[in-house]
Amino acid sequence: MSKNDRLLTLSEATEMLGVHENTVRRWGDEGTLRMVRTSGGHRRFPLSGVEEMLGGPRTPPEDESTEVRAAVYCRVSSHDQKQKGDLERQVGRVTTHCVIQGYKMIAVLEDVGSGMSENRPRLRKLFGLVNDHEIDRVVVEHKDRLSRFGFGLLEAYFNSHGVEIEWTDEVLGKSYEEELVEDILSLMASFSARIYGKRSAENRKKAKADAEAAK
Repeated sequence: MSKNDRLLTLSEATEMLGVHENTVRRWGDEGTLRMVRTSGGHRRFPLSGVEEMLGGPRTPPEDESTEVRAAVYCRVSSHDQKQKGDLERQVGRVTTHCVIQGYKMIAVLEDVGSGMSENRPRLRKLFGLVNDHEIDRVVVEHKDRLSRFGFGLLEAYFNSHGVEIEWTDEVLGKSYEEELVEDILSLMASFSARIYGKRSAENRKKAKADAEAAK
């Protein structure tokens, strides 16, 4: 399998070959059809292997080859913003953009949380779509919706899987600036809590040791 060989999902391979999914599974397990497994144990089939079984490279129809599969990702920092409708309006703006561009929307993912938090379930879902080659493009309103810092690393990872990141708005509004301040304050509070917590634990340990020594 070449470095640029696209990996097909089971359903994609089944559709190309025109057989039942169980047949494709059996061919893969027997070695009749080249197959690899993802870290999650899912079957993936190199496009070149499927084309070999079909008797040569397959040229997709023009409309299929130009179709862009997109995942929309939207985020707000707090549940208060969500209750005010900020998240819903953000989703509306970005999905409208995708419709105008003619993208096929595979998923619309919404998170509530800091842009510096790694514990965002829908962001993890997005990484799964990228890793499984199920999308061609991630569309956000602004790049900080994905990450406050280290966006370049995230973009490089997505690009390595053939996925582009597109943002619809180059100018940040006041609400985004306020969110950034909230995120920074939240980060400072988190670090302060860890530092003071560590110091308190050390002080308790020292006090206990001193008490034992005084006996």
